[in-house]
Amino acid sequence: MTEHVKLIWGDQTYELPVVTGSEGEKAIDISRLRQMTGMITLDSGFANTGSCKSAITFMDGERGILRYRGYPIEALAEHSSFREVAYLLINGELPNRKQITRFSVLLNDHSLVHEDMRSFFGSFPRASHPMGILSSMVNALKSFYPYLEGEEELNTTVARLISKVRTLAAMSYKIFRGHTVVYPRPDLSYCENFLNMMFDSPVRPYEIDPDVVQALSVFLILHADHEQNCSTSAVRLVGSGRVNLYAAISAGIAALWGPLHGGANQAVIEMLTNIVEKKIPLKDVLARAKDRNDPFRLMGFGHRVYKTYDPRTRIMKKMCDRLLTKLNIHDPLLEVAQALEEIAVKDSYFVDHNLYPNIDFYSGIVLRAIGIPTNMFTVMFAIGRLPGWIAQWKESMDDPEWRLNRPRQIYTGPTQREYVPLDER
Repeated sequence: MTEHVKLIWGDQTYELPVVTGSEGEKAIDISRLRQMTGMITLDSGFANTGSCKSAITFMDGERGILRYRGYPIEALAEHSSFREVAYLLINGELPNRKQITRFSVLLNDHSLVHEDMRSFFGSFPRASHPMGILSSMVNALKSFYPYLEGEEELNTTVARLISKVRTLAAMSYKIFRGHTVVYPRPDLSYCENFLNMMFDSPVRPYEIDPDVVQALSVFLILHADHEQNCSTSAVRLVGSGRVNLYAAISAGIAALWGPLHGGANQAVIEMLTNIVEKKIPLKDVLARAKDRNDPFRLMGFGHRVYKTYDPRTRIMKKMCDRLLTKLNIHDPLLEVAQALEEIAVKDSYFVDHNLYPNIDFYSGIVLRAIGIPTNMFTVMFAIGRLPGWIAQWKESMDDPEWRLNRPRQIYTGPTQREYVPLDER
């Protein structure tokens, strides 16, 4: 029996059905509200609005839970490769050996980028941010690789996109440093190939370290999907116009660029660097963060959904400690980050406002240890989030109830006015 919520307006009572998710979360279905009452709802920032039904990712912000297709993020980060998680998100199940081999072959077969695309890189100004370049290049893929129809062809398009985005990112790094482009190798795994394309050179061949490969894989897994966040919502919104996959993903990359979403890991590193270089006392940093009249923000703390410790942070912090110890790297930013966390989690202001470290607080330090330049941090986020975007896009395309996204608004501008000719104004 379907549950209902009663809405009373004047002398009228309306019944709205309640939808229950597989984890017990409940939502009021208001899809017929305007038809029934002539009214709409107003929810600034969509903090209380469910935009879709999804079987991909489950989050519980109060309990600090994150699962992909039912699998805890902790188990996937410990036992799976990024390729397996990408397959899981897109196809709904963890692959068997035959399936992951086939998927890996597809990734290798489509890892090369059309040589004509290399000329595009030279058209961007030297100071261009890698995210702007990546968004443009992904959109341009449609011209070189037409979108194909059918399930098998879609699998090819998906593999092509996942593989080529990684290649494009490495190419952009090499070209803008004036170095020779390194091509992908069929004998290397997804993460090994990316690291080799980034750092190999004729002068100094890159030595692949399994621990560095594992750290990159875990980073990508932790970023692979995160429910209906800003960039994922952008992919679904743009995709609802039935645009091609490349255009929808390009929109997601653009949405990820800002400091409040994907750019937060870069902002954390810049903040920590400023603290170290200027030797700012941590008590002053926290005092400024608590002052509402101060524009300073303590980057890497708090989350729109998590009201407790971000489960990904524990994994990333552990990986951070292990990687820096293995590589014998002394990073003063890590010491500052750890000291800030230790003080903040005991501070009543941060506890009362649910301001705990999020994944961005430690992920940048891991990327620094690997050798990734700071301005490419958000690109790394995009590479990790790509399978989630594709899965969300694919799910929306397959949803028989899915419609063109068209939010409403409450108009607050002037009422009708008489037009005044130019000479009379």
